[in-house]
Amino acid sequence: MNNNISRHEIREVAFQALFPLDFNADLEKKDAIEAVFEMDQTQWLSEDNSAFVPAYLDLLVEGVVAKKEELDEIITSHLQKNWTLKRIAKVDLVILRLAIFEMKFVDEEDVPDRVALNEALELAKKYSDDASRKFINGVLSNVMQSLEEK
Repeated sequence: MNNNISRHEIREVAFQALFPLDFNADLEKKDAIEAVFEMDQTQWLSEDNSAFVPAYLDLLVEGVVAKKEELDEIITSHLQKNWTLKRIAKVDLVILRLAIFEMKFVDEEDVPDRVALNEALELAKKYSDDASRKFINGVLSNVMQSLEEK
């Protein structure tokens, strides 16, 4: 078992688990995480080949699912006119939710807001396109600024 799994890797697995959860209301968090592990994620296996879920992965997936409505309200409040959640690509929406969850609900000393933003941009670089990355950067920069003002 690899005990040196990075937060970056954990965020990517969280993203991959959250994506199908957004489409399938009947899907359980545990099943979504296990499906990601089945995609050749051998570093997530213990010596007895059973999957283990790092606490931070569980926190991210559980937290984003539990706070989805609040996260969507934050996103909506930072969209420009004529933009709605339905207009945002699902990939980008999941990335935004994940980053805003970290900014708002994870201790700033543990994960600085700038790190959450940069990690979101890395996910967008891998799973989205340049226009989406710019959009995500704009929304998250505004969210970060409003959180700092509070």
